[in-house]
Amino acid sequence: MVFVPTRGDAPLRHGEGVPLLPEGAEPSDLDVSVYLDPERFELERTKVLNRSWQIICRSSEIEAPGDHVVWEGHGETIVVTRRRDGGVAGFHNVCMHRGARIVKESGKGARRFACRWHNWTYDHEGNVIGVPDREDFCAAQVDGLASPPVECDEWGGWVWAVLAGPGVAPPLLEFLGEDLVQDLGVYRMQDMLLIDKLTWELEVNWKVVIDGFNENYHAPALHKVSAQDAKDGRESTFAWFGPHGMMVVPYKGVLPKLKETRDHQSLAICHYTVFPTSVFNNNPSHIQLFRAVPLAVDRTRFETWELQYDPQGDVEYLDAVTRHWERLKVVVSEDVEIYNEVSAARRSSAYTTNRFNDHECKITHFHSVVQQMLDA
Repeated sequence: MVFVPTRGDAPLRHGEGVPLLPEGAEPSDLDVSVYLDPERFELERTKVLNRSWQIICRSSEIEAPGDHVVWEGHGETIVVTRRRDGGVAGFHNVCMHRGARIVKESGKGARRFACRWHNWTYDHEGNVIGVPDREDFCAAQVDGLASPPVECDEWGGWVWAVLAGPGVAPPLLEFLGEDLVQDLGVYRMQDMLLIDKLTWELEVNWKVVIDGFNENYHAPALHKVSAQDAKDGRESTFAWFGPHGMMVVPYKGVLPKLKETRDHQSLAICHYTVFPTSVFNNNPSHIQLFRAVPLAVDRTRFETWELQYDPQGDVEYLDAVTRHWERLKVVVSEDVEIYNEVSAARRSSAYTTNRFNDHECKITHFHSVVQQMLDA
């Protein structure tokens, strides 16, 4: 039988006694310089992005020792590798000799990594283990040398990393927080299969993408949801915990049953924003990860990952989830089209302020967390 997520002992997120909006949610304005200022982007790189846990890949992509993923974003290039003891290690993909990228692409079963320029060699944790003509260097230059480490951990079938290194961010589960771990953990993503991954390069700031998946206000206009869904969507609930947030969206006629059972995971669409760059779009039968990878102040790699449960021979499940994923690919393409429209107007003298309503409170909260980290 195909797994179906259920709330169990997780907190109530919808229905009687659960407010539609969190305390403090109210309309807000935001100066558009937060999306356009290159100096601010550089600060976000060092003070927000590099110092937060971010998803790198699926654990299944590096199953065996030496399997590795090269990840690149916001000016950084790193290698994440499965160690021989089964753990995960990461290091900056920069040769300590003269700054070339050590590993060009992801791969399987590497025993070591060698820079192609001068054949400096590195182990799975980024330690320099081979220097041709070592005697021509001072011992102080090369003894104990290593590429700076990246802190890595695994949860939910994902490999996560802090690019600024060990000890900079709280431990992963502490960073995610009890509420998010409990609520998102219900879905057992570690047991899901990666089915598809779509990628676009957009000429917008990374926060434009995150904003777009932090509200459902746009669904009636952009995605042409039914009148009933638009009405029921007004009863979506919004919450935040720490830097993260979620919303429960009762589309597809589930609202009456949701009010009866209070089981949001088995019925509703649940959005989980995992600060800073990820949003999980959780349908009861499959999940999408929407991920923004900043490339420059006005350039973002937008990724959509599709996860499904093991069908275990259930042809009806496979057919239904495949059809829904095909529909969702159209929906995501509509989001991409709007991001392109934002890009077209981003330098206009008329574009000065973003105005958010109270149901866009997750956007307001997200930007307040970014600002707090910049101010710290």
